[in-house]
Amino acid sequence: MDNRQAIGSWLSGPRAAAERMGADFGYRGERLGLPQDGPGSIAPLGRRFGAIFIDWGLCMLIAYGLLTGGDLGSAGNWALLVFAVLGVLTVGTVGSTPGKRLLGLRVVSARGGRLTLPRAVVRTALLVLAVPALVWDRDSRGLHDRLSGAVQVRI
Repeated sequence: MDNRQAIGSWLSGPRAAAERMGADFGYRGERLGLPQDGPGSIAPLGRRFGAIFIDWGLCMLIAYGLLTGGDLGSAGNWALLVFAVLGVLTVGTVGSTPGKRLLGLRVVSARGGRLTLPRAVVRTALLVLAVPALVWDRDSRGLHDRLSGAVQVRI
């Protein structure tokens, strides 16, 4: 084996190496019974990141303008609280935050249907911690989604 091939396989990760050896992982969301493309399919990561940035910006504006009286230093702490409240209320009732709605995403139960309010609370609490959201499975679901039984899909 050429050294360049060894370095390339190391950089591409274990999934690419396993696929070259014949393993078939299927598409993202197949294990959950979701379609490969279109409405109801797994939400792409770019849109999910975009949605969380929109939501965070909105929460910062609310915290800066309404809660801190213009004190930028403490706006971040208040924004985290606003983010948690926003997440619980919007995901637990309509299934999407303002950022997710703008980008055509929705949070649903992995079993189908709407995510219940207690599950939305668990999901949001884990999302506020940030670390569970950075650990993904092969369906691109964060740990916060797995533990709350949720999945983010396209509308």
